[in-house]
Amino acid sequence: MADFWNTDTGEAVYRSRDAVKNLRIKVRIERVTSTAALSQHLQKEFLSQKNRGAIELETLTQGQTGSDNEEELEVGWQEKLFSKFEMELYQDEAVCQTPLDRQYHTEVKALNRARGRKNHRIFTYTDHDRYTNYLPFQQLVRCAQNPTDILTTTKSSPTFLAERMASIRHRRQDRRTMDCTIPVSKIINWEPTEEFVKNSHVVHNSMQTMHIMGDLGPPGRLGQTENEYLLFTLKTDGSGTVVLKPDFNKGREPYRIVTEGDKREVWRLTVENVSTAMKPDEKDMEQNMYKDLYVSHKEYLNSLVGQDFEMPPLGVLRYVMNGEIVSAQGFEYDNLYIHFLMELPNNWSSLPFQSLSGVTQACRTKTLRKVKTFAFFSFPFSFEAFYMSEKESEESVPQWPVLYFKVLSLTSWQRYRTEGYGYVLFPAIPGKHKITCHTWRPFQTGTVSALRRFFIGGSPELEDHSYVRVPGTFKGERLSRFGFSTETTGSVTFNLHCIQQARSFVDATMLKKRRQKVFDQLGGFSQQGAVCTILEAFHNARRKMQEARESLPRDLINATSQLQMESST
Repeated sequence: MADFWNTDTGEAVYRSRDAVKNLRIKVRIERVTSTAALSQHLQKEFLSQKNRGAIELETLTQGQTGSDNEEELEVGWQEKLFSKFEMELYQDEAVCQTPLDRQYHTEVKALNRARGRKNHRIFTYTDHDRYTNYLPFQQLVRCAQNPTDILTTTKSSPTFLAERMASIRHRRQDRRTMDCTIPVSKIINWEPTEEFVKNSHVVHNSMQTMHIMGDLGPPGRLGQTENEYLLFTLKTDGSGTVVLKPDFNKGREPYRIVTEGDKREVWRLTVENVSTAMKPDEKDMEQNMYKDLYVSHKEYLNSLVGQDFEMPPLGVLRYVMNGEIVSAQGFEYDNLYIHFLMELPNNWSSLPFQSLSGVTQACRTKTLRKVKTFAFFSFPFSFEAFYMSEKESEESVPQWPVLYFKVLSLTSWQRYRTEGYGYVLFPAIPGKHKITCHTWRPFQTGTVSALRRFFIGGSPELEDHSYVRVPGTFKGERLSRFGFSTETTGSVTFNLHCIQQARSFVDATMLKKRRQKVFDQLGGFSQQGAVCTILEAFHNARRKMQEARESLPRDLINATSQLQMESST
């Protein structure tokens, strides 16, 4: 008999652009009695022998159909179908406390005045019902007690999180406003205990839920809550994601439901999608509507951005850099942070509110690859500067801004040590750049300096950060660092995204001229510089060939020309 059941009771996730309100589900439940099970077994056993046993099969299947043993119903999204228990509950207006209860009381009275409810055993719990959040936990407990239930194929027990979620009221039923602005407890608990973590671990569910239930009690004993069983669960997040549990049968075997109690009964469950299919002309109309919507949205975004970009003044280069201090590695101590500042050379300027310095957060290190210690900062920063040359000459190359940085470590006594100095030269080429800069620090020999650095954090520092490279104030020809002791430390990784903007880039002639000067001065950093070099080489070779041809004797040139004419004829 195990071959007749569908045991795949997991969740199925669908994506749909159609509204979920158009979804229609057909649910069918059927009681499996001993006679019906024997009938099904005989039908499979004697399927090839159609004539033999036909009278016995007809006799066995007679009297097994009826409204009390089977029911088939079509349900829509968030369609409320009352159970017999709810019909009796909401008839009394005294038990109705919330607006939802009073609405159900009105609907139940209307059903009683009419022909009554269309459903018999199948009913629903919508997203507004207070039972929605409690049902999964209740079914989990029931499945743990009876592992043969529909939703469980292996033995399981409710977790602490499931118990906590089961005790939470529905989000629409318990909305309270807080008048006090002072928190009654600490917002951040730096040393959480295990009990605190358990009590604070609650999942926020933003999906709308609907449950299709079944009252599988014995005939004449309907309307008892202990006989309610979860048949089907439908969830959606409003963005096109639909989660079903279990999935549609799609022509496969039905699911099995086993009831509790002394008389354990077996029910068949079949779930099918009976939504109305769209006609071809409606589908084309919908696609055209979506296409027009996307075009209109694109035009709206273009209208917000505009067609004209803000351009810098004539003769001014705007340099925008969005950077990130990614990580630091290979340093001696823990709790690292980085202090950085920008230096602008001559003819460079920045906005008055532009900050030229910054400091990262303190970051603990972790050992990776069992070799180096890494501290991941992921600290973003942005910088904007303007370059304006007073006089343009062929020999002048713009000096790019420099980012100086210093890596420090923080002790438990809030004292700091200098771990390393470094600098990054702003890239001259726009685009994305990943730069790893190695650092060094001043070093003092002797045991006393090492003990001072370890215990109280004192260490030699540079008075001028620009001493890491050639200082901008240095005017001599040679910079001597003789006698200055240093020690190589770690390295810092940067991600830099650079943008350059100027009016001259718009003019093609000016663009070609300026780029050619930059490529010639900087040694050629792109394909255009390489092409210019190749063209110049061809020009020189052609000129040398012409000179060699002129140096040949006249008779040899005439003979060569005559041979070429004869070969052509």
